Order: sequence, then C-alpha cells, then structure tokens
Amino acid sequence: MKDAREFCGLFGVWGDPDAAMHTYQGLYALQHRGQESAGMCVSDRRTLRRYAATGLVTEVFKPGVLAELSAPAAIGHVRYSTTGSCHDVNAQPLLIQYSRGQVAVAHNGNLVNAALLRHEYEDHGAIFQTTSDTEVILHLLAHPRHLARPDPLAHVLTHLQGAYCLLLLYPDRIEAVRDPFGLRPLVIGRLPSGAYCAASETCALDLIEAEFVREVQPGEIVTLSDAGISGRYFASLEQTRRAYCIFEQVYFADPSSNVFGQNVHLFRVATGRRLADEAPADADLVIPVPNAARCAALGYSERSGHPLGRGFTTNHYAGRSFIMPTQANRDLVVRMKLNVIRESVRGKRLVVVEDSVVRGTTTRGKIGALRRAGATEIHLRVASPPIRHPCYFGIDFPDPNELVAKDRGVKEIAEFLEVDSLAYLSLEGMLECAKHAGGSYCTACFSGEYPISVDRPVSKFMLERYQLPMFP
Repeated sequence: MKDAREFCGLFGVWGDPDAAMHTYQGLYALQHRGQESAGMCVSDRRTLRRYAATGLVTEVFKPGVLAELSAPAAIGHVRYSTTGSCHDVNAQPLLIQYSRGQVAVAHNGNLVNAALLRHEYEDHGAIFQTTSDTEVILHLLAHPRHLARPDPLAHVLTHLQGAYCLLLLYPDRIEAVRDPFGLRPLVIGRLPSGAYCAASETCALDLIEAEFVREVQPGEIVTLSDAGISGRYFASLEQTRRAYCIFEQVYFADPSSNVFGQNVHLFRVATGRRLADEAPADADLVIPVPNAARCAALGYSERSGHPLGRGFTTNHYAGRSFIMPTQANRDLVVRMKLNVIRESVRGKRLVVVEDSVVRGTTTRGKIGALRRAGATEIHLRVASPPIRHPCYFGIDFPDPNELVAKDRGVKEIAEFLEVDSLAYLSLEGMLECAKHAGGSYCTACFSGEYPISVDRPVSKFMLERYQLPMFP
C-alpha cells in the first residue's frame, strides 16, 4: 500500500532524569507513524518548555537542542497531518498558558466535530493560532464552563467525537487519554529507573528497554506523576464500544509491536496464510511489495508451498511514499525507493503480495516495472479487502472518488492494474486472523460501517480559510 497516509505517534516519560533523551528515542522508534514534523515539550515540575519543527526526528532534535530540553518529564510527537497543513505552526505538542497555568498536548487521531466546535468558539471571540483540530481541545480545556467542573479534562473529553489518543503535559503530571472506542493504540511502560512512560506502540518501549505494563483502556485517563500511576474513566461502560482500527495491524504499526493485544507480524503472517487458502495461484515465486507486505508474503509462501523471493530492492533513504503531498511526488518516491531485481523475476510466474491497495496508481507502476523486467505472469494478491470508503478517524485516505475500488469490481480493478489475476482477502478472513474477532474492530474503510456517525463532510483542510503553504 503506497497511497494512504499516516497519522501520528506519541511518546512521553515522567520522572526520569533522561526523559528528553528517552522521548527522542521513543519518537525515533515511531518515525514510521509520521514524517512531516517532530516536537517535544518538557517539564522541570514548575514550567514547561517546547521545541518543534517540520522534519524528521533526527533533523529536528540536534544534540544541542536535546541538551537544552533536559528535564525529568517530557512528551513528544511525530506528525503526519490528517487535519491542517504541513507547517511549523501545526507541529506538536501544542503549548499554551491559560488561567490554570501551562499545559501542552500531543494528539493522534482525528476529531470529526472539530470544525463545529471551532466555529462555535470563534463566534464567541476565540482566536486560533493553528489549523489543526488539536487546538480545539485546548480551547475547551481553558473555557470557564469546563474549568468549573471537578474534573475539567474528563468533562472536556465528553465533548469530543472521533478518534483520539492524547498526551497532556502539566508541570506536575502527564495525562494519557484514549477515546471510548479505542480506535488508536496507546500503551504504558516502565523504565528500569522505575519511571513510567506512554507510547503509541510497544516498539518504542522496546527501544528504550522499558517493560510493557498495560494498555490505556478505551475511555480512560491514566495519570503519570511523582505519586506513580493511576487511572480513571471519563466514559461509562455503556458509552464505550471497542472499535480498534484494523488498519493499524494491516499496514501502519511496526511488525515488532503488539497492537490491541496481538503481535502485528504474526497477524500479517496469518492474513497471508488465509489469503493463500482463499486465492491460490500457480506460480514460480512469491514476492512482496515491501515493506509492509513482507509478513503477509511469508504467510502466503508458507501455505502455498511456492518459494518466497525478492523482486525489489529497497532504498531506505527515500522515505515512505504516502507522506508526499501530491501523486507526482508519491510516484517519484516509489521509483526512487523500489527497484526491480531483473534477474530474479525474468521468465517467472509471480504472485505479488500487497498489504492493501488505495488509489492503485503506484501499484500499477510497480506491476509495469515487473512486466518490463520480463515477468511472464503476475498474480496480485492483497492481504486485506478492497478499500471502498473514506476514513474519518485519522487515516488520510484520498477523496472517495479516487479510491480504485469505489466503483469497480475485482475484474475491473485487475484490468486497471494490468495484472493476470487479482484477489483480495475477505473481510471475514481478515477478522478471523485478528485476536478480537467479531465486532471489536473498525472496518469502515472496507465495509462502510462507521462506529461513529459523521453528519458533515470531513476533510484535511476543513479548518483552513486560507491555505497555509505546504512547507514554511
């Protein structure tokens, strides 16, 4: 899958003298979740300081910057914009000063009622500095109506609709939040020093040698402070409904991570095996379109008995193509990143395994490259169902009219992609590979069944009256 775009990654530490360095390392491990900007906010238990900019983690946080950010507590963020432009002003965490002092917030997800809330606040004179839906949360938090409540944060969260994991940094604590549907992953870990941390994925815990403690539960606020760890719920049991984003496991999460209680690599291998059962093909070689499809291709090869090979080399310095703002740029990155190994595929009947297909344009380009390299047959097998519907909860899928499967059947898609045969994994087969089989996942992009109703159009630039330049 080369045509979908990522959301964001969160990491935070409370109570470790090397909190900034640990956060830097955690963000580095989560770089696959967003490559537009990176930022960090630290606390010395009295005041907060922030540094954020567009660029990769290693580009933003030079050694001198990290030295300046030294503190016992920190939260960090890597961003791909699903609401608002790629611009320094939208880099997170966002930091404000309000009547209760300072607070910083980092957000992974998408609020479907952000435009409605923002317009309401602007009508009453509020001034917004960014075009990100995250800033809406800070305006709610600072409003006297919410501050008067015994638990202002919990009260604010009941007004949000959509997908959100949040890390909020106060001078004296971190609050880790997960929406009542649990759409995005968020976990708690413990460092060898005894300090607690929070992360979007367990791969970030592994890098800093932190022990996994538990997930933040849907509808829960977990507090990390000098007193240790504690949790409270802002949503009742009746208001929570598990709707884990299955696309985290299909594509976005790192294979080494455990997401929603299941190892991502093992899930993807299982989808490959199931795909081989559902859609066998006579072939000489099974090859993945790297990188995310490697696990599924392994499973397909194991079950089918066809050898697993390499059809492409990967340039790891080209970045992930879905991050690019235009189709022309995405196509260029794919050409730069993937090169056909001609001698490996010449004269071969190939099963090409993809994790998913969105627009299909870059997939078609790779199929054409294999043809030119001499492949005699190409049978495309996709380890997820056809994507026919847009996502409103943090995956920046294109306009639904650009989705290759929206108004096409499998035969028509095969003709568009110029393959000899095409098959997708069934929705039932995909869910049977998941740990929480049944109604515990959000499959809206495949099925059109949304866990949260969306009554008005949601778009990436819905909060921008004047489009910011793509890069400063």
